[in-house]
Amino acid sequence: MTDTAPWTYLMDLNGVLMSDEQHVVPGAQAFLSALRLHEIPFLVFTNDSARTPRDLRARLNDCGLDVPESSIWTSAMATAKFLSKQRPGGSAYTVGETGLTTALTDAGYVLTDHAPDYVVIGETRSYSFASITTAIRLIEGGARFLATNPDEKGPGAEGSRPATGAVTALIERATGRPPYYVGKPNPLMLRSALRALGAHAAHTIVLGDRMDTDVRSGMEAGMHTVLVLSGLSDENTAAQHPYQPDRVINSVTELTEHVDAPFRP
Repeated sequence: MTDTAPWTYLMDLNGVLMSDEQHVVPGAQAFLSALRLHEIPFLVFTNDSARTPRDLRARLNDCGLDVPESSIWTSAMATAKFLSKQRPGGSAYTVGETGLTTALTDAGYVLTDHAPDYVVIGETRSYSFASITTAIRLIEGGARFLATNPDEKGPGAEGSRPATGAVTALIERATGRPPYYVGKPNPLMLRSALRALGAHAAHTIVLGDRMDTDVRSGMEAGMHTVLVLSGLSDENTAAQHPYQPDRVINSVTELTEHVDAPFRP
């Protein structure tokens, strides 16, 4: 593959820049610095809808990563963009944290439990039986069912914890209505990130540590894909899938010296 210029980078947060919620992948800050040096546009994306870009920036800064708010794209932001096009000025009942509620209100949505247009489920550490029951009854009453992302579980300090997909499974089982997921592997999330940057798919690289979400969504959105082995995947992961990334690297450190020519031999 020959390099074309200028490139745009879309990179997953966990597994690419962060090895877990507290530790940075070695060389990640040098990689980001190289992107800035070459004036290459980039966005850091995450399926986690719990935090606002400001919260994420503060968290990353505490860990030693300098990522501006304008370079962060969450599944909550993608969901808000989607809804603002589907039904501008609509209403929603949400089960989620400030990352989701802030994105929706910024998009002009009214948050209500009275006959909302949508029920939207996002990441949260404080699900309650009452809120899930309300969501079920509103969907049964005609509200459309959306969720920010399909992840069934995520990493916690003491092991796995249930994530958005686990909660939506409960609601789907009770209502018989599956949700529409906006976050990856839906390529819609990456396409909305591209629009936010004003970039083109043909000149965009998706960096991710998962074949089933990052690489798949990048491929389906018509972008170039790089599987990074600093997260959940190892050297055997790609071979287990019917589709392949354009390149496999151990970590972003391998790109730091030539971010402007990422497919150079």
